[in-house]
Amino acid sequence: MMTQHTARQAAGSVMYSQLAARVLRHLRACWTLAALLLGLSWVAPAHSQAAPADAAEANCNNFQSRALKFSERSVRLVSSRFVAAGPLVFPPNPGGPGRTVSLPDHCEVFGVLQERTGVRGAKYAIRFHMRLPVAWNQRFFFQGGGGSNGEVGDAVGQVGPSLPPALALGYAVLTQDSGHDNATNTDPAYNGPLAFGFDPLARSNYGDLSLKLTAQTGKEVLAQYYGQKPRYSFFVGCSKGGQEGMVFAQRYPEEFDGIVAAAPGFSLPRAALAEAWDTQVFGELVKAPGATGFDVSRLHQAFSVGDYGLVRNAILAACDKDDGLEDGIVGDFTRCTDDKVLPQLRARLCQQDKAEGCLSSAQIAALQRSRQGPRDAKGRALYSDWGWAPGISDPGWRLWKTGFPNMTALNVTLGARSLASVFTTPPSVLPDGDQAAADFQSAFDFDRDAARIYAVNAVFKRSGWQDVGARSPDLSAFQRRGGRLIVPHGDSDAVFSLNDTLSWYREVDARAKGKAASFVRVFPVPGMCHCMGGPATDNYDAFGALVAWVESGKAPDQIIATAGPASPWPGRERPLCAYPQVARYTGRGDPEKAASFECRI
Repeated sequence: MMTQHTARQAAGSVMYSQLAARVLRHLRACWTLAALLLGLSWVAPAHSQAAPADAAEANCNNFQSRALKFSERSVRLVSSRFVAAGPLVFPPNPGGPGRTVSLPDHCEVFGVLQERTGVRGAKYAIRFHMRLPVAWNQRFFFQGGGGSNGEVGDAVGQVGPSLPPALALGYAVLTQDSGHDNATNTDPAYNGPLAFGFDPLARSNYGDLSLKLTAQTGKEVLAQYYGQKPRYSFFVGCSKGGQEGMVFAQRYPEEFDGIVAAAPGFSLPRAALAEAWDTQVFGELVKAPGATGFDVSRLHQAFSVGDYGLVRNAILAACDKDDGLEDGIVGDFTRCTDDKVLPQLRARLCQQDKAEGCLSSAQIAALQRSRQGPRDAKGRALYSDWGWAPGISDPGWRLWKTGFPNMTALNVTLGARSLASVFTTPPSVLPDGDQAAADFQSAFDFDRDAARIYAVNAVFKRSGWQDVGARSPDLSAFQRRGGRLIVPHGDSDAVFSLNDTLSWYREVDARAKGKAASFVRVFPVPGMCHCMGGPATDNYDAFGALVAWVESGKAPDQIIATAGPASPWPGRERPLCAYPQVARYTGRGDPEKAASFECRI
């Protein structure tokens, strides 16, 4: 549950190793791209700083050997080298097509800090990667991580599938691995690449501690390389990167002027409970009579592609018109309730045995249980409920919940081991393979085991929730320093519930006495799955909106979004509206153009 471009996963068996690598490659491809939000644009700075090429090259190549000073004394620069302007090729991957981007003359810097020996003699450090453009726009760009991290990142600041990366726009870019290295800290005997969860400091660095250290170090690198501090500092991330943005806003509010925290994993440990819950709920649909568990290779059979299409059609029949236009988008998603959807699902109920073209009563009940979210025996919510997701028929939704014939659901392959290794105390070792992961989730007792995400002991003095949870509604310090926060989130996200994000925003607004919109705005994306994809207008410029808000005081009431080529309506435009407003058709004009819609309650 936890993404950059590649993943090097060593596991106990060859089959599991190959599957884990394939899954994490997909996630890193999706999250690296989506963490910087599809379709971003750039607001030009007041001026840029450049140096003659020869001088810049000499300055870069000599930078590592200079007597540099850092407030964190453990910082060590590993290398600095001048990179002449040229292309960088990103190969095709399951998350999207390959592309070539043009990078400018820049200085590439690698460094480490906090080098140490951890549990079982494993060597740990926080690795960071920076690219410093010769023509610097005096802005700092921290590129968020994702998933379980463990990769130092490319530090180019990708800002969309067809736009120049942030580096090419003059930003100095930093990425980091959050304190563990998938190449050296993977241990097949301790849940493979999630072995860092058995080291207390590595777990805390993953959650939050590495973030301030690397942000502070990055700014000090800039000050010593360019001779001045950045004028503005920005953070952009999605998923785990969104959690990192929330950490900065809540715990280290002095670090960034503006933050995009998309699809924020700020409730990661609780969301991991929801993953186990869903594995149990959907596993019941494929369980053999009398069995205590289920065959994980059959989980994808819980719903066929046709079944998911029936569910989507039921949701659209119930809720599509509520925003004023029947267009395949449920814009007024908060009104899409059980009272509307369940009758439509029951209208598609099989009259006899389950067959294609109808839904079984067990399937309808499973959808309702999944939507309600994990609960204990007394009915108390352990995470959040979910909306009725119109993107439920999209592969990006199924990827997490029930998987495919040749790929086990990520709720199992990543969710189980992240819950066992990183979010619970004490951590648990699972046997190799997807079946063992599913068995762990199937045996999870929500009355007995859920409290372990809040537990501490003599070794782990911080709980998984303290380390990774970042759901505080107290943004008062961030507000006082003039920070600005934009939170895009898809309503068909299968990993983190949009309802949880909206509930958090209402809490923030209550603390701010109804003035939260002056410094934080949530932009729901109807139909969008986790960070990207789905039947949605998922290409939008949240970063451009953030820069305009921070540097020019232009608060965004809406962000224009476009549907990508993989959507049902390539090129369709819609405004994304700041919650609680939604996009409503005005009744006139081209319904494929954003100008024909207005944001209102």
